Amino acid sequence: MSEDHSRKRLGRGLAALIGEIDRPAAVEKQGMNADGKIPIEFLSPNPKNPRRHFGDADLTDLAQSIREHGVVQPVVARPSPTQAGRYEIIAGERRWRAAQRAGLSEIPIIVRDVNDRTALELAIIENVQRTDLNPVEEAMGYQQLIDDHGYTQADLGQVIGKSRSHVANTLRLLKLPEVIRDMLVDGALSAGHARTLVTAQDPAGLAKRIVEDGLSVRQAEALAQMPAGAPTVKRQPAAPVQKDADTRALEKFMTDTLGMFVTIEHNERGGVISVAYRTLEQLDELCRRLKQEQ
Repeated sequence: MSEDHSRKRLGRGLAALIGEIDRPAAVEKQGMNADGKIPIEFLSPNPKNPRRHFGDADLTDLAQSIREHGVVQPVVARPSPTQAGRYEIIAGERRWRAAQRAGLSEIPIIVRDVNDRTALELAIIENVQRTDLNPVEEAMGYQQLIDDHGYTQADLGQVIGKSRSHVANTLRLLKLPEVIRDMLVDGALSAGHARTLVTAQDPAGLAKRIVEDGLSVRQAEALAQMPAGAPTVKRQPAAPVQKDADTRALEKFMTDTLGMFVTIEHNERGGVISVAYRTLEQLDELCRRLKQEQ
């Protein structure tokens, strides 16, 4: 299979790639039962997986969902290049980790016999499409494809369905000091804020200012362009809107019932209910509950 064909197919998305990639007929599926499941200890994570951070709260939520509904989407794996009879995860490490927390002894998998480059491509595609990577992990994944497999920025844009400028701006984040990259990983800074820091004279100082004063991206851009020593004006925080006791009580009731953070904003003309979810599994659970009410 040619490299060009692989890249064109990747641009169609993860589902198309998994459906077409190197048919598994020649793979000896050791340890797999008739249902396509293997003992969970037969799997190991891919050491080159671009995703490095797995939130404890998210894993706990997913583990609870798995206890109730099982693992709905199989893990994609390949035969381990170093251990006979074992498998290396290509896509689905978070599900594998959560399944262990849930106490499962077996997990469903799809086996694909692919090389290192395609395994890395698959891992990046899945995580980018599900927005599971933080900006630093995304940038490191792109850089790894460039360094190890000769991708250009245009190639990457086609593969992940993003513009070339998105790829270039994401890669620029790797030029930032480690302290700022840590703030990106922790979620204290957004990727938009971080991009304004790449050319700033004092990126660490400006990053601290952004976090402490709650600056918008536009305000951060203006500060980054100011000469050193120029006076600045602090952002005045808006006064919080006070909610009545009934609204707060209803928000708490809905939050406790759904297990997701709910906010209610209303006035004499109507209002808006917002439900915040952390994972796609939580969104699926919300949809399932709404369907049950019909």
